[in-house]
Order: sequence, then C-alpha cells, then structure tokens
Amino acid sequence: METSFNAAIQKTAIAALERAGHVVDHLDLYAENFNPVLSREERLGYHEIPGNRGPVQQYVDRLMAAEGIVFVFPTWCYGVPAILKGWFDRVLLPGVSFNLGEDGIARPALTHIKRVIGISTFGRPWWVATFLVGNPPKKQIMRYFRLLTAGRAKMNWLAHYDMNRATDKTRGDFLTKIDRTLGDIR
Repeated sequence: METSFNAAIQKTAIAALERAGHVVDHLDLYAENFNPVLSREERLGYHEIPGNRGPVQQYVDRLMAAEGIVFVFPTWCYGVPAILKGWFDRVLLPGVSFNLGEDGIARPALTHIKRVIGISTFGRPWWVATFLVGNPPKKQIMRYFRLLTAGRAKMNWLAHYDMNRATDKTRGDFLTKIDRTLGDIR
C-alpha cells in the first residue's frame, strides 16, 4: 500500500541504490497483479525445461538480468506474504534458480547474483521473532538464497521489529540505516 511504512522503505531503498549508481528494476508484485498461485498445469510441467518458464517468462528474464535482489516486505504470521511465497514457487524453477542433476541433486543456478538483501518489518519484538519463532522470513531469504547463489552473494538482513510500538524516531532511524546500507553498495 502506497501509504504504508513498507512503501517508505521501498522508496528509500530505490533512491539509495540509484544514488549509488545502480540501475533498479522495481518489481511490485501487487501493482503488477502477480498471480501467486502455482496452477495444476504449472505443477505438472514444473520439471519441463524450458517450457516451465512460459507462464512467468517475464519474471524469469528480470531475475536472470539482475546482479542483486532486494526484498522489501512486511512479515505476516511470521512468514513472507503469500504473494512473495507464490513468486518463489512460480519463478524459482528448475533451470532457473537450480539445476537437477541426473543424480537428483539440486545445484545452484543463480550464481550470477552478487548481493541479496532482505528488508522486513515485524509487529513483534526481535526476541519473540528470533527466539520463540526462529525468524522464518530471515531464514527463507538468507539461507535459501545463499544456497541458490552457491554462497557467492553477499547477504544483508535489515529488519524493524516491534512495529506495534514503533515511533517516528525508530522508523526514521530504520530508514536512515537502509539509506546508508544500500547507498554504500558498489
């Protein structure tokens, strides 16, 4: 939503990256009306390379052209939003993000990605998200993309926890941290 704090995060991230000289291909899954549902037909053709790309070819092309990925999202029920999970399911396909060998072992295919950054907000405090729940969104972004990039990508995780008690100061400080972190990427 364009008036949300995550919209402010997104704007800050884009401005910082552009100021640092990066070309940004901004993907807003909601604005692009992305369908997160992996259809029956897509599931049946999931391993059929390159035909499996057909329904999401534009997103595959954008991913393959990227040198870095920045995910900006609110955490919902201690997970990534359903639309982002659907993007993972539909776009991170065999032959795109990993290759299956004859031995059945998945091998990383996003080795061209140099940087992965996850930026999220949580309603609950850091200690609840981390110690009681295990911080699933952080694991999903940081660990999964470490595997898909064969450990070659530099990883950053930035989160504003305890949004239910956030103040103008904590939100401003977080935007400053995003601006500084992304603005220093060369």
